Amino acid sequence: MTTSDVPTREEIVGRAAELVPALAKNGDWSEENRRLHDDSVQALADAGIFRLRTPKRYGGYEADTRTLVEVGKQLGRADGSTSWTASVYWIPTWMTCQFPDAVQDEVFSVPDVRVCGTLSPTGMAAPADGGIVVNGKWGFISGAHHAQWQEIIAIFVDPAGGEPYPVMALVPMSELITIDDWHTSGLRGTGSITTIAENLFVPQERVLPLPAVLGGQGASQANADAAIYRAPLLPVASASSVGTVVGLAHAAREAFLERLPNRKITYTNYANQAEAPLTHHQLAEATQKIDQAEFHAFRLADSVDAHAVSGAEWTLTERAQARGDLGAVVRLAKQAVDIFAGASGGSSVFLDVPIQRIARDIAAVHQHALMHPNTNAELYGRVLAGLEPNTLYI
Repeated sequence: MTTSDVPTREEIVGRAAELVPALAKNGDWSEENRRLHDDSVQALADAGIFRLRTPKRYGGYEADTRTLVEVGKQLGRADGSTSWTASVYWIPTWMTCQFPDAVQDEVFSVPDVRVCGTLSPTGMAAPADGGIVVNGKWGFISGAHHAQWQEIIAIFVDPAGGEPYPVMALVPMSELITIDDWHTSGLRGTGSITTIAENLFVPQERVLPLPAVLGGQGASQANADAAIYRAPLLPVASASSVGTVVGLAHAAREAFLERLPNRKITYTNYANQAEAPLTHHQLAEATQKIDQAEFHAFRLADSVDAHAVSGAEWTLTERAQARGDLGAVVRLAKQAVDIFAGASGGSSVFLDVPIQRIARDIAAVHQHALMHPNTNAELYGRVLAGLEPNTLYI
């Protein structure tokens, strides 16, 4: 694959923008059926969205994280579930690129392969001849219905002794049991079901110690000189997620403005909501919060990309700031959506009014353990106060 075959950021963002009407149209089906519409998945594949973090040698684009934010923003304008699922695929795809090259050869032999996954260590692993045996259960696996592989995290315990530690492993979806338990109020279309491993053997080449990956130490020789694969995991995961959140905030603003000309404020003398000073304050405040959310999203992405290109080591404060920026995006974007939703009136509770789903989707993002503003702010403040982080996920 030549460099000329890789689309520019402007081209791939433009492709994502062109998908907005079709993805938005499929959003109702995804909401009702609790998984992405097959047509949406195919549209994303045709646009190259699943190739953004795939190495160029497999036909991928090796896109930087600024591109992920821009693409996620466009997809989020269309449908929160679609954008969230795409961004979740980007993270385990990047994690796949930390494995030995022979493992990557197997995974990326399928064009537009989709890898789902989690960072939660809810499995247990024990040594076996040539690998490990895993038993565990992982929830919130977004995109599991359309994935071919899953990245899992398990705690490795050696009966011979030594401290247990988390490992990251790649397993085919066909070797996992799936439980269709995704009955939720938000991000319903992501199909974030539960997967289970029962005495599952994983060959050693498909197992990596998670602390090494968190520290930016992969096992791939072919990717060693590629800038995007040199970063530590948590800043990468953080930057991969924020585009969806910014896109949801923009979607809320667009939905609010679309209804504004034909709305009055019931039980007042305002025949047109746009004439009310309160509306002016609400629109300005929410829009400025979106601007602020974008600042943190782009600062986070640009920091990840700059470190990757320069090869500079991440300081502890910089790692904590990455988590802090992630939390700030979620906090500010949700505040903006809440303002628009609160100003949309009683008629907005009907399911055919977009703002109600946008509000439910961003509320679900807000509750995500890695995305929650309070968790991220506490971690950032703790490090700024000179204390050691109280988590491995930094």
